[in-house]
Amino acid sequence: MQDFLFYLKLGWEHIISLDALDHQLFVLALIAIYSFKEWKKILILVTAFTIGHSVTLALSILDIVRLPSDWIEFLIPLTIVLTAFGNILMKNKKQTQDKTHYYLALFFGLIHGLGFANTARVMIAKSQSIAVPLLGFNIGLELGQIVIVFAILIVLFILLNLFKVNKKDWILFVSSGVFALSLKMTLERIPF
Repeated sequence: MQDFLFYLKLGWEHIISLDALDHQLFVLALIAIYSFKEWKKILILVTAFTIGHSVTLALSILDIVRLPSDWIEFLIPLTIVLTAFGNILMKNKKQTQDKTHYYLALFFGLIHGLGFANTARVMIAKSQSIAVPLLGFNIGLELGQIVIVFAILIVLFILLNLFKVNKKDWILFVSSGVFALSLKMTLERIPF
């Protein structure tokens, strides 16, 4: 149980800490098109991301998949750029965007999972089962994402209902900001 709690805390910190800006920006870009009443869709979306993250993390810990860390550090913000850019391009095509976001969350989760893989590989001894650490880490990650999602949704609810901000303006503003920040991160991390 102590191992489980250790990895749960690690997963929580992986998404909540100040060093997790890339994850937080990705979650923001991913859910920017939704509203509070669509919270069930958002939870499924965030869980799809966690599943992708988990699969890659497991494959990496088992040494089935490895990618140079400079490429991973480049690809992670690139996934955010693509998600935010998709929001800007598709702002009037919500149904198409809904379907696309589920696949993006799962696929980009695979890439984001590689970001923690090197650290996890070192932490989890070869003789240790990966089930408890992975379960703990991913539950912590999921809980952290849910907290971030609800914080964003509360801000959105206040902006839309109290300040009467137009939802399309919100999507454009948030997606443009996330796009700019993540593009800067991507350009700083070009591995060649």
